[in-house]
Amino acid sequence: MRAHEIAYFKLIEGDKQFQVPLYQRTYSWRKPEWTQLWDDILEQAETLGDGDRRTPHFIGSVVLAPGLMSAGDTQRWLVVDGQQRLTTLMLACCALRDRFRNLSPRDGERIHKQYLVNEYREELDFYRLLPTQADRAAFIACVDSDPTAGGNDGIGAAYRFFRDALIACAPDGDVETLKRLEVVLRAGLSVVEITAEAGDNVYRIFESLNNTGVRLGQTDLLRNYVFMLLPGGGERVYTKIWLPMQTELGAANLELLAWLDLVIRGDDRVKQSEVYRAQQRRLDEVVRSGGEQALEAEIAELRRRGSLLMRIVEPTREQDPVLRAVLERLQEWGGQISYPLALHMLDLLDRGAATTDQVSRALGYVESFLVRRMICHITTSNLNRILNSAPRELETDRPLDEAVRRYLSGPRRNWPSDEQLRQAILDAPFYWQGRANQRRFVLKRLEQSYQAREPVDFAAADLTIEHVMPQTATPEWLALLAEEITDENDPKELHSALLHTLGNLTLTAHNPALSNHPFERKQQILDDSALRMNREIADAPRWGKAEIRARGMALTDRAIRLWPPPLPGGADLEDERRSWVLLRRLLAEIPTGSWTTFSDLATVIGVPASRIGGYLGSRPGLENAHRVLTSEGTPSPSSRSRDDAPADPRDLLAVEGVPFSDTGVADPTRRLGPAALAASIGLDIADEERPAAHRFRSQLAEQGLELTALVDKILDHWQARGGSLHYGSSTEVSCRLQIPLPGSGKGWIWPLLIYPQTGVIEMAFRQLSTRPPFDALELRTELRDRIARIQGLHLPATDALASPNYPLALLADGGTDHLLEAMNWFIDRLKPLPETTASATPLATPDNTLIAEFETTMRSVYTRAKTEAGYNANQFLRMLTDYGGLATAKRLLANPRISEGFAALYERQRLDLTVEAHVLDPKFASLFTEAELQTARDWLTQFGYRP
Repeated sequence: MRAHEIAYFKLIEGDKQFQVPLYQRTYSWRKPEWTQLWDDILEQAETLGDGDRRTPHFIGSVVLAPGLMSAGDTQRWLVVDGQQRLTTLMLACCALRDRFRNLSPRDGERIHKQYLVNEYREELDFYRLLPTQADRAAFIACVDSDPTAGGNDGIGAAYRFFRDALIACAPDGDVETLKRLEVVLRAGLSVVEITAEAGDNVYRIFESLNNTGVRLGQTDLLRNYVFMLLPGGGERVYTKIWLPMQTELGAANLELLAWLDLVIRGDDRVKQSEVYRAQQRRLDEVVRSGGEQALEAEIAELRRRGSLLMRIVEPTREQDPVLRAVLERLQEWGGQISYPLALHMLDLLDRGAATTDQVSRALGYVESFLVRRMICHITTSNLNRILNSAPRELETDRPLDEAVRRYLSGPRRNWPSDEQLRQAILDAPFYWQGRANQRRFVLKRLEQSYQAREPVDFAAADLTIEHVMPQTATPEWLALLAEEITDENDPKELHSALLHTLGNLTLTAHNPALSNHPFERKQQILDDSALRMNREIADAPRWGKAEIRARGMALTDRAIRLWPPPLPGGADLEDERRSWVLLRRLLAEIPTGSWTTFSDLATVIGVPASRIGGYLGSRPGLENAHRVLTSEGTPSPSSRSRDDAPADPRDLLAVEGVPFSDTGVADPTRRLGPAALAASIGLDIADEERPAAHRFRSQLAEQGLELTALVDKILDHWQARGGSLHYGSSTEVSCRLQIPLPGSGKGWIWPLLIYPQTGVIEMAFRQLSTRPPFDALELRTELRDRIARIQGLHLPATDALASPNYPLALLADGGTDHLLEAMNWFIDRLKPLPETTASATPLATPDNTLIAEFETTMRSVYTRAKTEAGYNANQFLRMLTDYGGLATAKRLLANPRISEGFAALYERQRLDLTVEAHVLDPKFASLFTEAELQTARDWLTQFGYRP
């Protein structure tokens, strides 16, 4: 091989043709690559416009191999590598030619002849570049200026991109600008041309360049190899078999097909990332034993299976209504887990080895296998292995449906029995099993089992999962549950045990309206529902433990009819063991400085809290057992700690950083609720998968529009001053207003927390007492006194040592303004006064009040720029946080160039929002030197703004 650097035009000039081989992938560059190339061209052109000559810009390598000479002696080159950039540059030349044709036709014609075509050749030899057949028509349309040029394919999109870019570059039709661009294309771009000799193995070159990275997909490499094995009939096979298959499936499904083809042939251990090598080994044997004819038959077989795969991927292609329905259900379930077995079944059906009814029933067993395992919370870790091995292990001397049921009922395949399904529906937290779409699928199928005369259009309905008994236990709901306590300690524990079970869940389009209302109000809404199961709930006289469990039993009966069980003896689960393995996983994930409760663990696992207490009590060495407390935040009387640790879990937790009150209650902000526990081990947590901030706002909305707006004002102001918000993980999502501790750069300090459902603000004086500078009592006392200015709020002197709270309602009637003033004072105590250099002598000695006012003004500048001008000045906000308002302004004025923010506001015609404009406010003049004030005037005047 020979390699040398060459200008792009030198590479393509002359009577030659570059052919992209059949094995190359289709054109795949998109806007990011086009934009990068165009930016490089513009940069070179701008340099030329300034009169400078720069070294050509290197854009990559092109690997070529000599092809056969044409009948007219045109030299042909196979593009082994680099076809993406060659094609893109040719399309850029097409666009430049067309732009010239409207402005300077002679230049346009010259570019056409020098860059794009072999003027005196005919038919395909006429074109300087010949892409693969899949891209050829679109490319030729661009070269020929055909009306179809610029279609929706990748070639057309690239051509349109460069057309638009040229118009944007020279909107007035400046020919000289266009000529500079042509000079860049001719001499300003260089490539390394790597040329193979006639005897070199082109395929090996291609493979070594592309199979050592991630640039090409597995089927790109496979296509290359296949047509290297077909030197005689490659063109015909590609046109009649491969290209139609590639067009029908698309790149992703073609790779999937190549993998599935291996799996159903028995290679169930192969990974999708290893498709190329595995198929290469298989096809080598095919060619050795049968030659090109046998390989062509294999490609035809792959094409046949590709059509079968598309009936799985797009079930609407299936003609039989019963089979189509079960394929649609498996597609709705999601993922490709069932694809190997489903394709095997359709393959048998297509070859006459199974009937449509057998395939439909067999796929129904697969659906049942997946759904029952999800409801019973069986790990999916071995699911791929089970289903991928099925095509190889199915008994062939039985009807297909019977063979599938026997296989899935086999040992260690864990297809839950009816009794196991019933137990899970009654006790397990269905709300956190599987994925969100799978939970909706189960509830949808249960609703469909009612076979209503006017079934719901689920595709059009915007249905979400609703808890009938709400997630937040209001006093009304707790009073109702108090009547049914048996083994539970209190109504809250019973609420946790029932909350997420299937019997308490339904589908509705009225989730926000239902909210935490009493059952009587929910009855009215559910009674108007089009869903039969909702009207059944509305018919219940009350909604407590008895009703939830009764509905769970009824839904179990429907589930058993929908999803048939395994054959007798097929369910070999160890339910007890699985529960305790899950418990140990949860315990191991509780971080240091946090705690949880028995009932929280019970909610996630689906067993009574009392059983968890018994299990922990019988195993004193269990990891992190000391981090499990009662719902009140106190140790259980039966708690045991590690043998080498103090007897009281509070001592261990305190060492780990969990604060306790004087009465021995753990800090509730450190509690991990069920949602956080579930998320820690990777469970999909349904509604809780929404960000905590979203749940906080949903809970805050219950306080009404006025209070919500006042809280928003507080949170926005806190963030504008450099603070951040931390949301809790308990059922009631607290919001902690925190800011980094000064000096150390580690840790946080916070003055207050907001509880949206309880409707209170909690002052964190106890926490402040351990963090400087507020470990000084006089500062905490000052903060208390400033907050006490809120009308109607009475804070005793002792509250500077505790964590008092007061209602959100006190924010009205000026209370918010007093709180904001106290927060400003709090933050100002955390920052040292800005330092000034010796040369920056102020005109007068400023007082701290003026500095604080300027600080507030700078924070306001950030907020107004964002809301009024649509400019998010993140860098400016970081500077304010790091240096304060005055020091930030001085730093910006000391810079010899305008800031990014100044430029952005100039573009938006809002220089009134710049730091410079506010520096020139007469009331702040004493904060700055005359030189700084003059700098501000100069910048504003230069850009046409008169302060």
